[in-house]
Amino acid sequence: MTIEQLSDSTQDYLKAIWLAGEWSDEPVTATVVSRRVGVTLSTTSDALRRLRRSGLIDHAPYGSIALTAAGRAHAVDMVRRHRLIETFLVQALDYTWDQVHKEAEILEHAVSEFMVDKIAEYLGHPDRDPHGDPIPAADGSVERLTAISLTNLGVGISASIERISDDDPTLLQYFASHGVAHGTVIKLAEGAPFSDTVTLIAPDAHLTLGPAALDAVWVTPV
Repeated sequence: MTIEQLSDSTQDYLKAIWLAGEWSDEPVTATVVSRRVGVTLSTTSDALRRLRRSGLIDHAPYGSIALTAAGRAHAVDMVRRHRLIETFLVQALDYTWDQVHKEAEILEHAVSEFMVDKIAEYLGHPDRDPHGDPIPAADGSVERLTAISLTNLGVGISASIERISDDDPTLLQYFASHGVAHGTVIKLAEGAPFSDTVTLIAPDAHLTLGPAALDAVWVTPV
């Protein structure tokens, strides 16, 4: 079965399962997937049963979810489409990085494999999207970054930003307005006492960040 023969819903679930495990070692559960897809837990449970019957996932009741080889291939294909489209919108159509996620969510279901390959060729086969996430290769291989969460970076240690989650457009706008993006070298300083914040020191700004913002950023110490 080709990716085009899967329903949009099936494509969304497979991609959500893969993404849930990309930057986390926590078990991928029905609850995690339902939050990612944005539907109720009961709706997700029904969908997971269909995916299991189709041989796309392994899932014991109340257990963690694992993609089968076929499921992973389709999931990675969808991630490749999404990230290439995001990159194309930024580089060719002058979208900003906070505008591309929702557009790509729609377009990824409509493009053909031929168009995906043409987009990759046009862009010079990029390996990272505008947010720093790895773009899977056509053969299904995906670069595994050795980055750590900004939450785990010690104070005073210089680090290069590897990726910033695209889940929150407002946060992306905030970082962009202060020149913080993939590749920016930063360090952390202590925040105000009792504030549960830290100060991110970038070349052109000092930003006060709380736990949610820290969790969205991944870095490599330099």
